[in-house]
Amino acid sequence: MKSSQRPPWMEAPTKAGLALKGVVIAVVCLLVLYPFVNILATSLAGESEITRRGGIIPLFPSEPTLAAYRTIFAGGVVSHALLVSAVITVVGTALNLVVTIALAYGLSRPIVGGRFVLTAVLFTMLFGAGIIPNFLLVKALGMYNSYASLIVPGLVSAFNFLVLRNFFQNIPAELLDSARIDGAGDFAILIRVVLPLSKAVLAVVALFYAVSHWNAFFNALLYLSDTGKWPLPLVLRLYVLQGQPVGGGTESPGEAVASIQAVQMAVVVVALVPILCVYPFLQRYFTKGVLTGAIKG
Repeated sequence: MKSSQRPPWMEAPTKAGLALKGVVIAVVCLLVLYPFVNILATSLAGESEITRRGGIIPLFPSEPTLAAYRTIFAGGVVSHALLVSAVITVVGTALNLVVTIALAYGLSRPIVGGRFVLTAVLFTMLFGAGIIPNFLLVKALGMYNSYASLIVPGLVSAFNFLVLRNFFQNIPAELLDSARIDGAGDFAILIRVVLPLSKAVLAVVALFYAVSHWNAFFNALLYLSDTGKWPLPLVLRLYVLQGQPVGGGTESPGEAVASIQAVQMAVVVVALVPILCVYPFLQRYFTKGVLTGAIKG
């Protein structure tokens, strides 16, 4: 005789269980947030306080100052790098979406030799040529020391392509057929039917691409020899390694002098804030977009 007792995870949670979950989540949140608070507090602290506390401000500085932020923005290097990273992120993400959507939609429709074409496309994406062949290719194509070298080599991500293709395949064929009967072509179906239904997964894919472009470091280090074209991650690297302004950031007479640690943390904050501001607007689409694009039902 089979037992009628349900598994523990199907039972209603007890008050003690809910309280324990709340405590665990609170502890995890504190552990995640503390480093960010520490970075922000150190960037706002004065040189004397940082020296007195051994270089680390645990929570709040006693005398907050914006000297570190004035220092990094005085020379214009960080401002220019911030603009470069923003333009690369916006333009690169837009091109990534256009190419990935076109490829994913095309290979989600029935075509002659579809499985072979899909296998060939995925096979080329899963293996990289290596640093030296990629460098020689970028240089041969005339993209060396240009912003195109930060966008074109990673125009399509295999993971994002698969997520979009699986999502497009899950759209009911009857919906597409009805649009075709009304006289819509493939391009009109994509623009008017498929994309409006794909807002969640497109938001997630756009976030993946945007974060990748914003944090792009290694390609910029390889392909950009002109320091005037460097994006924010490379400028951040110089600040963290050298601990001093890049390009002549200076303080005006009478202003508080920022310490090395405060300047380093200030640049980290400047690099983090844009992504932290964008993420909350896309967070509600994150789980839905990943699940609907990755599960074929």
